Amino acid sequence: MPVITLVERIDALLPQTQCGQCSHAGCRPYAEALAEGRDPINRCPPGGDDGIRALAELLGRDIIPFAADGPQPKPRALAVIREDSCIGCTLCIQACPVDAIVGAAKQMHTVIAAECTGCELCLAPCPVDCIDLEPVADPADGERERLMARAAQARVRYERRQARKARDQADKARRLAERAAVNAAPASPAAAPTVSAAPAPAADKNELIRKAMERAAAMRAAREQADKDKP
Repeated sequence: MPVITLVERIDALLPQTQCGQCSHAGCRPYAEALAEGRDPINRCPPGGDDGIRALAELLGRDIIPFAADGPQPKPRALAVIREDSCIGCTLCIQACPVDAIVGAAKQMHTVIAAECTGCELCLAPCPVDCIDLEPVADPADGERERLMARAAQARVRYERRQARKARDQADKARRLAERAAVNAAPASPAAAPTVSAAPAPAADKNELIRKAMERAAAMRAAREQADKDKP
């Protein structure tokens, strides 16, 4: 029977938003810091006051309030993409820790509301500021039982994403190693010389984003002017 470590028990009490408000890169690093006694138990706003009480009970510490100069708990809000302004840059997809955003390059993106944890990590990377946060209207949304159910779901999605990223990195390293081995192999004297095609110039991503931002701004200006012209 597997032994459940203290880090795992702490991690099981955290909301798994991976939001970084605790000053760590995710819930697991914060759990490790708590297990080692390096951090206080009041640095997880998504966990709320109930989270502080749960951590205090587990770790045998005193219940303390959230620091006045730190992030404060607030009602959960879900990310919503204004799809008519989205330029398909994929930066929000890359930022989402639980794969709650779907879309493709230069195509419209959208958020899967049932999977969004409200971590807010998709806001900063968006170059056209087309992502809004809409508070969850359900007054019972913050109940501990619901939070823990969402946490279990978010943990699965986060771990799957991490595993996929690790596979992708391993595949990329393997391909690079194979390419390096081919390039390092001595050429056969009998082989006919080949002329490799010059690589196509890489697209300037910043320029593409700049142009897309200009188009989005023009679209907004046109809509605003149309609204002003309405009788």
